[in-house]
Amino acid sequence: MMGLEDGFSGSYDPADVTFLLKAVVLPCVDVEEKEAAIQSGRRHYSEMLAPERAPTREYMRAFREAFEVNRARVGRDVARLAKALALRGADETVLVSLARAGTPVGVLLKRALAALGRKATHYSISIIRDRGIDLVAMRAILGRHSASDVVFVDGWTGKGAIGSELAKAISNDIPDLAGAPLCVLSDLAGVADLAAGDEDYVIPSAILNGVVSGLVSRTVLNDEVVGPGDFHGCVVLDYLADMDLSRWYVDDQMEDVLACLHNAEPASWSREERSRTAAVSTAFVESMLVQTGAKDRNRIKPGIGEATRALLRRMPERLFIRDPNARDVGHLMFLAAERGVAVEADPGLPYGACAVIKTLGDA
Repeated sequence: MMGLEDGFSGSYDPADVTFLLKAVVLPCVDVEEKEAAIQSGRRHYSEMLAPERAPTREYMRAFREAFEVNRARVGRDVARLAKALALRGADETVLVSLARAGTPVGVLLKRALAALGRKATHYSISIIRDRGIDLVAMRAILGRHSASDVVFVDGWTGKGAIGSELAKAISNDIPDLAGAPLCVLSDLAGVADLAAGDEDYVIPSAILNGVVSGLVSRTVLNDEVVGPGDFHGCVVLDYLADMDLSRWYVDDQMEDVLACLHNAEPASWSREERSRTAAVSTAFVESMLVQTGAKDRNRIKPGIGEATRALLRRMPERLFIRDPNARDVGHLMFLAAERGVAVEADPGLPYGACAVIKTLGDA
């Protein structure tokens, strides 16, 4: 049975995070082969990884522009979340970020809480849609920390699938964590307990993959490499080390957090705000299913963050953009042009972007 001593920090400073993941070797599959296997039901998406390539020079320019445009916003939102978490009054805040998107946010929150004089510990673990949270990792955490101190962290929500998966796991498998909140920068689905808001804006760490998330791959759960007592798996992306921005990003972004921290108002996310946001999300997904003829809601990827991930590692058919000239979607326009994905402008879109995954065969 793996325990906390088996964790590692990836390319982050060990003081920033402990990944409770098992480093594995897993052959990559072609993106089209992977998509066909997922849609046919032959394989679950968590059993496979497509190759993660180094970002091009042009794409890095788009990332750096998005970072400069949004760094102050991210800094303010992290500061507001940290202020809210500090008010919980716990002796220690145990941040459990959901790998990978939650990890950079978790690092920033840990540093911000330390700047506020609060003790914080940060772990990053796996949660997989339809497969649940990594119970081996969670039991290791609860063997050392109080359940009342746990706060789950993610970058954003799209349709709320991971938030629902988390709620289900807590209800069915870890009832001691019933009071543990889910904390995100932007809650497009209205499923988080604490959020800085629901505006769809570019969170810079969403634009890149492993090179801004500690050089770890998306998490995997494949019986060939992950046993019953193991943490969920990941591939360590050492071959991208020359491109790694993980420490650079949190160091630079932290300057903005600290600039806002003293005067930031604690974030609040009321039940009414969550309900309103959830209603918009549900209605939008249903309308997109009708408009595009997609039969599976998992192929609708609302929001800039989810659309970015779809263009980076899936086979998108169409990209809907509210304003093609907005600076927040420059990287999406670049990716769509690079991959030959049709772009449709829709000024009435409630989000900055939405990607729709291509249907293969009769799936």
